Amino acid sequence: MLIYALIGLCLALAGVAGLQMTYMLYLDRLDRERKRRLTELERRCRMLTSRLEDAEQRIREQESVIDTLFAENAGDEAWAEVIDES
Repeated sequence: MLIYALIGLCLALAGVAGLQMTYMLYLDRLDRERKRRLTELERRCRMLTSRLEDAEQRIREQESVIDTLFAENAGDEAWAEVIDES
């Protein structure tokens, strides 16, 4: 009778060990997927940072062009006011 109890105990322990092994494989797969996702997010972050810097550069260029145009037109408006006053 003791032999049957020991066989049952061994099978139960083997089942627990199998369950733990399966869980460890699952955790390993999750870890690999998270690392892959993190790498993808870092790559996307670098790309978006580059795009943001390009957009900021274009905005600065456009602002300088607009400031230049307003500076040129400001003199024309002054002459228009002088002519209107006459």
